[in-house]
Amino acid sequence: MAESSSSSKDEVFQLIKRFGAYLTVKMSNLFSLSFHNLDSRSVGAIAGLAVAIVFTWRLLRSPGGRQRRPPKRQAPGTSSSGVSTQTSPASLPSAALSPSEDLKAQNVVDEFFQPVKPTLGQIVRQKLSEGRKVTCRLVGVILEETSPEELQKQATVKSSVLEVLLEITKFCDLYLMERVLDDESEQRVLAALEDAGVFTSGGLVKDKVLFCSTENGRSSFVRQLEPDWHIDTNPEIVFQLARFIKYELHISPVRPERTAANVFSSPSLEQFFGTV
Repeated sequence: MAESSSSSKDEVFQLIKRFGAYLTVKMSNLFSLSFHNLDSRSVGAIAGLAVAIVFTWRLLRSPGGRQRRPPKRQAPGTSSSGVSTQTSPASLPSAALSPSEDLKAQNVVDEFFQPVKPTLGQIVRQKLSEGRKVTCRLVGVILEETSPEELQKQATVKSSVLEVLLEITKFCDLYLMERVLDDESEQRVLAALEDAGVFTSGGLVKDKVLFCSTENGRSSFVRQLEPDWHIDTNPEIVFQLARFIKYELHISPVRPERTAANVFSSPSLEQFFGTV
């Protein structure tokens, strides 16, 4: 009876050791996340991890958790040749536990530490490196149209980019700009943005939608505003501004050759943030 109890304690001790080792792996993965990206769920996971570590450590340190050697058992035989050579399952080394014990500990930790999917706001802040001011071209990025000539007929906001755009306005000072050929094009663009609900979020106002008549005019806007990020489709503008702007995002359907270390590229704004 005493031998069976000791063996059970050994098995529990080994299970706790495996549980603690697996917790160490999970802890290293969890703390590899940026603390800027933690939300309430992540904070709760870290708190639970701390409790689990303390609990495991106390069990390992307590006298009852130390491995005890089972007392020797006298052979029932009356002669030395009568010693039994059979080994009962309870007397097997406690380290030789079945793989199911390891799997059980792993499953417990996996269920407790489910991966936390970052929110779109966290992704936007991480991708923009916490930049606080952003300038962005409208044509080919926010609008379906790809040239100022098309704006003379219509202006349509991309539905796929709207969620990202509104998220950027929550924590960035965002300025939208475009070259137009007439005043009617300006009105079409403003009406399209208003119909899409861009101005209702409170992060963007009409005064921050700028228009010019030349490509160099847009470049001048950007240099005057001195943003942390500028987003554009014109490779010449991107190249010219690379010396003055901290980061740039070049929107192009074909991946261009990287011209500078601070210039990134993506087929679309929404793909850069992983929403499509």
